[in-house]
Amino acid sequence: MARNVLTLRDLEGIAPGGEIKVAPGTIVTQLAREEAQERGIRIRFDSAADTTSESEANPSQGAPRRIVALGADHGGFDLKEQLGGYLREWGYTVLDLGTSGREAVDYPDFAEAVANAVGRGDAWRGVVIDSAGIGSSIAANKVPGARAALCYDRATARNSREHNDANVLSLGARLIPAEDAREILAVWLGTAFGGGRRQRRIDKIIAIEERNRKR
Repeated sequence: MARNVLTLRDLEGIAPGGEIKVAPGTIVTQLAREEAQERGIRIRFDSAADTTSESEANPSQGAPRRIVALGADHGGFDLKEQLGGYLREWGYTVLDLGTSGREAVDYPDFAEAVANAVGRGDAWRGVVIDSAGIGSSIAANKVPGARAALCYDRATARNSREHNDANVLSLGARLIPAEDAREILAVWLGTAFGGGRRQRRIDKIIAIEERNRKR
């Protein structure tokens, strides 16, 4: 199942020598782990703290639950390699769609490949990376069924999932530190779509896509 994430910010209100309860399987970022050790905060894994929802455990559309497609141009290659390692550590299967080095390539090719993998059901979710993340998100959103969101912090990552049911995450490798990208990815993967009135809005987005596909 997708996992929760404990970050440095979550420890801000914990007194030195205190304790914080998290659900089993929660991802503890390196910065959070170091801060807890320095301040003597105990991180206790407690099943009673598990907040994983049914929608997280059973994603819609029948896509494979644990496959995450990764794609990047030369500007995002290094970050792609790092995030791919984290994904494997967290128990996901990585579908690496390139690029395979730092030689100059074109980001639309990889954004399209990732978005298509998600749209076909070959992957549960996708991640696209270039230098700024803007171009890849634009390109990915040209693929029917893709809802790519450019995220630059935990709040945008959570919002893109809760409100927009984003299935492709776009990251700008030269605009955010690698550790921030790791936290963004963990939050994005661990956040469920909120449904309810938000579903009506997603349906309208899909309707726009359908109307324009027929032109």
